[in-house]
Amino acid sequence: MSNLMTTSFTAVDLDALAGFEGRIALVVASDGKLDAGARRVNRLTKGAVARVIEAGKLKDAKAGKVVTLNFPAGLAAIAVDILCLDCRPNALDARKAGASFGKLIGQGGALLVAGSNAKTVQIALGAVMRAYDFNPHKTSVDDKARNLSVMCAKAEELETEAATLRAIVEGTHMTRDLINEPANVLTTTEFADRLKEMESLGLEVEVLEEAELKTLGMGTLLCVGQGSDSPSKVVVMQWKGGAPEDKPLALVGKGVVFDTGGISLKPGAGMEDMTMDMGGAGVVSGVMRTLAMRGAKANVVGLVGLVENMPSGNAVRPGDVITSMKGDTVEVINTDAEGRLVLCDVMWYAQERFEPVGMIDLATLTGAIIVGLGHENAGVFSNDDALCNAFLKAAEAEGEGAWRMPLGQAYDDMLKSRIADMKNIGGRAAGSVTAAQFLQRFVKDATPWIHLDIAGVASVKSETILAPVGATGWGVMALNRLVQDMFEA
Repeated sequence: MSNLMTTSFTAVDLDALAGFEGRIALVVASDGKLDAGARRVNRLTKGAVARVIEAGKLKDAKAGKVVTLNFPAGLAAIAVDILCLDCRPNALDARKAGASFGKLIGQGGALLVAGSNAKTVQIALGAVMRAYDFNPHKTSVDDKARNLSVMCAKAEELETEAATLRAIVEGTHMTRDLINEPANVLTTTEFADRLKEMESLGLEVEVLEEAELKTLGMGTLLCVGQGSDSPSKVVVMQWKGGAPEDKPLALVGKGVVFDTGGISLKPGAGMEDMTMDMGGAGVVSGVMRTLAMRGAKANVVGLVGLVENMPSGNAVRPGDVITSMKGDTVEVINTDAEGRLVLCDVMWYAQERFEPVGMIDLATLTGAIIVGLGHENAGVFSNDDALCNAFLKAAEAEGEGAWRMPLGQAYDDMLKSRIADMKNIGGRAAGSVTAAQFLQRFVKDATPWIHLDIAGVASVKSETILAPVGATGWGVMALNRLVQDMFEA
């Protein structure tokens, strides 16, 4: 993990405040009422906290507003951050307030004086999520360990809830690390090796190599990677936390570690961002880590197709006809519409082998979804209202934007090919919808299915509430919540 911030929950110790070195955060409601910890800091700073409130700095402030006192007299701390948050906030407001603090935390220690706030763990979650910093390739970074101490009431009781917090943070940070990594580091082999390491958490991890993929008939997946020196792979991660007889939920991720577009070469400007084209596989990996770390009482299998899409004398060409594992033939019109070719084989394999109770695929699949939804929402396509509504509810609860998009026969008809069973693109209009229609052709009638097009939310150019610029980790919290609500209840 990229300098992951550790967290600990301790009992309120007012005498420790004066000598703490680092940043101290106080949680203060907009009415200005101070708890015991804030009153002690106010006394030590000769009334500085009260003066901030009397000056109206927190009046009518929304959750997430922070006022900072730098190098406060009477304390060893480098700063006191006053967070505006009501005593009984909702979870999302609590995370937002914590994130405002986390954004300010540098190296070393930080102290959150939360008192008896009802959402203390959520405040800490926001702080640790936002404190993320991807810096393994910088040579001048201070690598001093970072830690957040949370001074609160009922600290021992909160430790159980905090275990889930740590699982979510580690899963999200893993997803961010994978998406942020440059392609010369995160090759298909390196990706598979990192997933194999999660066997230490109790996951069963298999790596299917090219020879086995050929035997299975995964022609569409293999054609995407045939122009690259990096071998194509499929990694299967099983978490067996439910009853042995229960069929698993299947999560399937697109893992194109770099996408040049192949022979249908992308424009040079912005191509450096295509290191994030394995975002779907990154989310699946992070979710599986979270489920294993918190010991989820459900059966879930995560499958990721790892390839690199490069132009070469051996690359797949526009006009080629490829046979999928299902047996359907695909006329490749555009080699830059490669993600669906990867996913369709892995989806079919997942259904053939595991007969899942439901299947959710994730992919940075189309630029069209960004045109339609921007960077606020992922596109959600589904053949099953119950599963789809459960996911939308989970995403809303976790503050991860998601919006349902249509499917229909008219869109499917746009994929008709003159020489094969289908084309891999349907034209410029409704590009994200026809991509979903392509994938639906590889979903069995009895399989509840969701397709998540995360091209607009996986990695962003401006910071979000819980993440700096770059990879967001979108989807880890929502899918973890879905498993919790729908398969563990």
